[in-house]
Amino acid sequence: MSFWSFFRPKPMPDEEPMASVGDADLRAVVLSDVGCVRTNNEDAARFIRPTDADLRTRRGYLAIVADGMGGHAAGEVASALAVEVVAKTYYEQNEAPDDALHKALYKANQAIWQAASQRSAHRNMGTTCTAVALIDDRFWLAHVGDSRLYHLKNGEAIALTVDHTQVRQLLDQQVITAEEALRHPDRNVLTRAMGTHATVSIDLADSVHTLAYGERLLLCSDGLYEYISPAELVRFGMASTLSADARYLIDLAKLRGGHDNLTVVLIERMDRQLLEANHPTKSIDTP
Repeated sequence: MSFWSFFRPKPMPDEEPMASVGDADLRAVVLSDVGCVRTNNEDAARFIRPTDADLRTRRGYLAIVADGMGGHAAGEVASALAVEVVAKTYYEQNEAPDDALHKALYKANQAIWQAASQRSAHRNMGTTCTAVALIDDRFWLAHVGDSRLYHLKNGEAIALTVDHTQVRQLLDQQVITAEEALRHPDRNVLTRAMGTHATVSIDLADSVHTLAYGERLLLCSDGLYEYISPAELVRFGMASTLSADARYLIDLAKLRGGHDNLTVVLIERMDRQLLEANHPTKSIDTP
């Protein structure tokens, strides 16, 4: 049995993966697409469910999105390293989830930096990384780059991450307006990424967040949110089943251009009693 299992998107809504959490259930789906222009996919994403029940209780579940960058497929190497090292390191820790996430991203940054120094083809490679740990009804996050985490609730898509980009700096300095930022030529230029330097500053949540019944978390790369507004993210990201909504968001972004790779991780917390009421156990007579 593996140390953990990776949840993948399923073709039919009834097959959406489910992870038991206390008196609730987490459903999650991961979907990534090369887009309409790129020839390779430099995004990497996972939703991780430890197979060990005790580890699940102590450390919970982990969702990660990484968007790699670098020539000669180096971006794929960087994003894959980020996902693997963050997952392994997080579950090896015993400290608080936010501290464990910080250490996980720190070690992933070191791994990418060292790998980039060993091969000329991987020089200057890097990646974004947004990771979320979920235990019971609480979740913690760590973040570097411009992939995003949204909390979908009460008809809103609430951004819980801040982009590490030149455009975001200009916005914070009130040099440009929000409307100008949408079409700024440097909107994808990162000011911070994993693996481009020996050390990196990692954003952590100011406080523990809560995921209530019926709410969703959306992790995504910039290839998605550049084409879909926050209002549309919550509208289409909570319209149907996780599989259908993830597929619709990807297809909509591709319809509008899809110039970059597109990745979506959708997570929902469901009330187990409601699930059982909608899917009652049937009894049959046996001879």
